[in-house]
Amino acid sequence: MPKPYRVGLFVRSNNAVMRSLIRAGIRIGTFAVLTAPGRRTGRPVHVPLVVFSHGGNRYLVASYGVVNWVQNLRAAGGRAELRRGHTTEKITAIELPPEHAGPILRFSLQTGPPGIPLPIVRIFRRFFVLPYLDVDMSSSGDEFARSAVRHPVFLVQTATALG
Repeated sequence: MPKPYRVGLFVRSNNAVMRSLIRAGIRIGTFAVLTAPGRRTGRPVHVPLVVFSHGGNRYLVASYGVVNWVQNLRAAGGRAELRRGHTTEKITAIELPPEHAGPILRFSLQTGPPGIPLPIVRIFRRFFVLPYLDVDMSSSGDEFARSAVRHPVFLVQTATALG
């Protein structure tokens, strides 16, 4: 049974540092700042996330479940911005059905954030990701598809490409 995700002081502090570094133009793997309107206030909410590339596409993976950024992105109809350094891209994030999200969820767990050294990925995965998932490295594809219901995956597309 996975434990519920709670945002604590460490996460808030880490997110603040990551947001500042990314905005300053420092590249950390494929981390970017997702900006979507808050579902209650409408004010922009900025969250640092990993953008996973796989099969020529980009994805946002909700490893911690249906957290605030997922709810805000859903409420915004997938419309948001991704910022890396001084470049901001308007995007549309399309939530994938579980049967398509499962393989991406598995890929993200197996590879970890691109550009981050493997020893750091292993430690982060063990202590900061796996406790919140109901799958592990040896889970089947069907188990990952079932888990994707609680851990959504979004296909990222440039908003202008959608017309």
